Amino acid sequence: MNDKLVFLGLLYFVQGIPYGLQSLLLPVYLRGAGHSLTHIGLTKILYFPWVLKVLWAPLVDRVGTKRRWLVATVSGLALTCLSSAALAPEAHIWGVVGTLLAMNALASVQDITVDGAAVGLLKGRSELGLGNMAQVVGYKAGSVFAGGGLLAVIDVAGWGPMFMLLAFVYFGVALFVWGAPVLDNELLRGQAEGRRGVQSDAVHPWRVWRKLLSVPGTPWTMIYVLTYKLGEQGAVTMFPLFLLDHHMTARELGFWNGVIAMCFSICGSSLGGLLLSQFSIGSLMRRVFVMRTVSMVFQSSLLTVLEPSPLMKGMAVLSLSIQHFLGGLITTLTFTTMMHCTQRAEESVQATHYSFLSTLEVLGKLMFGALAGGLVDWVGFPAAFLIFLVLSAGTALHIWKATDTGALREHPK
Repeated sequence: MNDKLVFLGLLYFVQGIPYGLQSLLLPVYLRGAGHSLTHIGLTKILYFPWVLKVLWAPLVDRVGTKRRWLVATVSGLALTCLSSAALAPEAHIWGVVGTLLAMNALASVQDITVDGAAVGLLKGRSELGLGNMAQVVGYKAGSVFAGGGLLAVIDVAGWGPMFMLLAFVYFGVALFVWGAPVLDNELLRGQAEGRRGVQSDAVHPWRVWRKLLSVPGTPWTMIYVLTYKLGEQGAVTMFPLFLLDHHMTARELGFWNGVIAMCFSICGSSLGGLLLSQFSIGSLMRRVFVMRTVSMVFQSSLLTVLEPSPLMKGMAVLSLSIQHFLGGLITTLTFTTMMHCTQRAEESVQATHYSFLSTLEVLGKLMFGALAGGLVDWVGFPAAFLIFLVLSAGTALHIWKATDTGALREHPK
């Protein structure tokens, strides 16, 4: 089991690096350069390859091996970083945009492959919880490394050396994957051979979609992953920019939001994996979503304070820490729910099924994240956060109902 956790955690770590660059480093960099919140919000469009990944998931399912796909994508990320190191963002902004888009495309293909491996490797409730903990913690650690740590030192190290460092990290991981014994597992090879034998699905792709949608629990899970982060995503995106406008410098924000708060997120994700081995997922989700709604009430109240003060800065850091802790906990619970649903599908479509659910999860966050900046520019921070709060409360009610009468209801043994 330890080999599985190290393998999954490391791959999800490098997969989180593009997200950290774009979600934590780039917004602060652009805001410091004087760009509007609307323009910053539109950078979410660079995540578009994640929305399309379900289209090429069947190809990854049926062509080649997981080892080859992983080595190719991670090596491609290393080469993309080398290209970025040669570009100056002030003079080659469209070149930087292109490299970030390429990084997202490669990371999305890597995600399909790693998710498919995880579905086959993880067995039982305990392994599912710990495996998804490794997934979320690894991804967030990569995000912290790229978006928090690098933001704190970019003024000193510079753009080029930063991307050179990332290129060396990716090349090292590619070598690790090439020799990883966990991919020699006979069960995974058997599943790959079975998938390559399903020729009728390749000729008639609608059969694949019929199989995906007929998996028990899929309709409810689709709605859930599309909506569970709406309110939280708006707050996570906009509250740090409110602090940048009124209370913190870019360096302070990089430390408190990019490092400290994300460490709390990792702690929340880790706790989620441990709790899943002891308690049912329905009872955990019911309580945690209510706690998230209460935390958003606290954060929204801070928007009324515009004058900088040590007390306000302390309250803001506390709010960010609680928000990221609960967000990390919820993410682990969500990805475990998705993987549990996927394991009910036929082996020939499991990677595609999980990619489909994770695409919807990204789409829900992407759409609202792209619109959040325009909403704040239009109605202001207080009114926008009231909308975020209502959305968060609505998700809590959705979960509450599901634990009583729906997909998360516990059946007596």
